[in-house]
Amino acid sequence: TTTTTTTNTNKEGKRPLEAFAGELPDVYVGGDSEYTAKNAAKESASALASAAAADVSKEKAVVATETSTTIKQKAPPGGTSSLLTPGFEIDPIVESESPKNIVFVTSEVAPWSKTGGLADVCGSLPQALVARGHRVMVVAPRYLNGTKSDKLYEGAFDTCVKSKVGCFEGLQEVGYFHQIKNGVDYVFVDHPSYHRAGSLYSDPSNQTFGDNQFRYTLLAHAACEAPLVLPFDDIGGRYGDDVVFVANDWHAGLVPILVASKYRPHNVYRNARTICAIHNIAHQGVEPSTTFPNLGVPGEWYSALEYQYPEWMRAHELDEGKVVNILKGAIATSDRVLTVSEGYAYEITTPEGGKGLEGLLAARAHRLNGIANGIDLEEWNPSDDKDCAAPYSILDFSGKLECKRALQREMGLPERDDVPVLGFIGRLDWQKGPDLIRDALGALMNEDCQVIMLGSGLTELEGWMKWAEGQYPDRFRGWVGFSIPMAHRITAGVDIFLMPSRFEPCGLNQLYSMRYGTLPVAHATGGLRDTIKQHNPFVDISKPEEIGEVGTGWLFNNMSTQDFIEATKWAIHVYREKKDVWRAMQIQAMTQDLSWNKKSCGMGTNFRLGED
Repeated sequence: TTTTTTTNTNKEGKRPLEAFAGELPDVYVGGDSEYTAKNAAKESASALASAAAADVSKEKAVVATETSTTIKQKAPPGGTSSLLTPGFEIDPIVESESPKNIVFVTSEVAPWSKTGGLADVCGSLPQALVARGHRVMVVAPRYLNGTKSDKLYEGAFDTCVKSKVGCFEGLQEVGYFHQIKNGVDYVFVDHPSYHRAGSLYSDPSNQTFGDNQFRYTLLAHAACEAPLVLPFDDIGGRYGDDVVFVANDWHAGLVPILVASKYRPHNVYRNARTICAIHNIAHQGVEPSTTFPNLGVPGEWYSALEYQYPEWMRAHELDEGKVVNILKGAIATSDRVLTVSEGYAYEITTPEGGKGLEGLLAARAHRLNGIANGIDLEEWNPSDDKDCAAPYSILDFSGKLECKRALQREMGLPERDDVPVLGFIGRLDWQKGPDLIRDALGALMNEDCQVIMLGSGLTELEGWMKWAEGQYPDRFRGWVGFSIPMAHRITAGVDIFLMPSRFEPCGLNQLYSMRYGTLPVAHATGGLRDTIKQHNPFVDISKPEEIGEVGTGWLFNNMSTQDFIEATKWAIHVYREKKDVWRAMQIQAMTQDLSWNKKSCGMGTNFRLGED
C-alpha cells in the first residue's frame, strides 16, 4: 500500500512553521549563531547549579576551551564521560570498600531472554557492580525455543557439571552453561523443561505453561547449588557459601526460603545473606496448597509460604482459600527486601499497592528499601544509535528533527515539523493504562497532534488501534507487536512520551525517553513519580541558577481520563508556545545521570545492611 505524505506543511496548507530542531534559547546561545565551547561551559555551570544543592561533591563541570568550537571530554580515572552530554561527566566509578560475592537469580536476563524490564536490570546492574569491585554471578534458565534467539546462547559453554536437586517427588538433574561478559559470570541452568516452543512463560497460543512452578523451583534449587559446585578454574575459583543472593521476583523466590530452611541448619550459607528483589508484586507465584511437598522445602516451613485469600476472593463457601505463595515466603525469610523505586517501596505497604502482602511488608518495613533502576547508556545513546535516522545531543538537536521526520515517513504519517508527535510503547493491558489513551484520543486529536503506539496485549485494545488508524489516517498509527529497533526509533522520533500506568514499580521507558530528550507525560505513581521532575512553569530560565529546576516532564495525580488529557495538553502547549522552556526541559532531562553506575552504589549499601 502506498501512503501519500505531506511534507513540512501545517494543517491549513500554508507556509510551514519554523522547524524546532537545532535552535537554542538565548540563555544557552548567548547571542552567538553557533553552539561553541563557551556556550557549553555556560550550560554545564547552569545545570550543575541545581544539582549542587543535592550533592555538590558528586557533580563536576568540565572546563571547556573558549577558542574551540568542539568539546573534548576528559573522564577521570575510573570515570565515564557521557557521549550524550558533551561537557558533562557521570560520577566516577568508586570501588567498594567491602566487595562481595553476589549471585543474582532471575527468570530472564538480557540479551539472552527478555519479556520486560527485569531482563534489562539483570543484564546491566551486575556489570555495574563488577566495575565497583564485586564478583557477580547471574543464574538464569537456558531457554531454547527453536527460534533465532537460540543463537544467543552459542557463547556459553557446557561446564559438564551436573546437580541433582530434590523436588517434585524425586531427584531432578540440571546442567550448567557458563559465559563471561564484561566480567560477569552468566550461568544458564539447563533442563528439558526450558526447551520448548513459545515465550519464556507461555506456549505459542499465549497460554501460560502449566508447569511453571516446576520450572522455577528447579531454577531456585540449581541457583543455590551453583556457588558450591561450579569450580570456575583459573577465573577465581568457586564462589563458596559466603555470598549475597539477590532473588528477583517470585520465579527466584524459593532461594531465600531454601537458604534458611535447607542449608543454614547444616552450617552451609551460614554467613550468606539473601535479598528479595520485587519488580512487580502483582505476580506472586501462587499455587494450590497441595503443591507444597513438590517444592523441596522442609515440612516445618510450610507456614512461611502459606497464604489464605480473604473470603470475597474464594471460589465457593467450602473453599478455605489456602495456597502456597512463593513471593510471600521470600519476603518473610529474606534478610532484606528491595524494590525498584522508593515510591514503590511505600506503595506495596498499602492496601492499594500490596496485592494482599501489605501487612507482611509493613511489618518488615525496617528491612524494606527502594532504589530506582538505571539504564545502559551505551545501548540507549542518541548520539550513537544505529537504529535511528540521525545522531543528536544537547549540542545539536537537528538530528532529533531528522529522527522525527524519518519516523513519520516510516509510519506513513504526514511529514510535519510543527505538529507534536506523541508516543506510547508498552503492553496493552490494564496496568500500562492504554485505555486512557483510547478514551482521550478524541480530545487529543482536537489539539492537532499525531499519536504513535507500539505494543500488544488485550485483543480489544489491539482492535481499537486498528480502528483508530482508520478513523484518523493522518494522525494515528498503531503497531501491534514489539520491535526493539522500532522502540528506539519511536523514543527518538516522538516529542512527548505517554506513560499513563496505573502502577509502575519503576519503569524504564520514561528513563529512555528523557535520555533522548523526549519529555514524558505520566501518572504520578511508583517509580514514575521518583524519576520524573514535574515541570515548574514559574522558573525563569533566563537565570542560570534556575534553569536546572524547570523540570523533565508532566505528572498527573488522579488516574482519570480528564487529568491525563489536561497534563498532555499542557505539554503540547509548552511545546508549541514556549520553545525556550521546552529546550531547557530537554537539556535538564538529557543531562541527568541515569546510569547503573550511580544505582549500583545504592545496591552496595543494601548488601552491607543485610549483614546486621
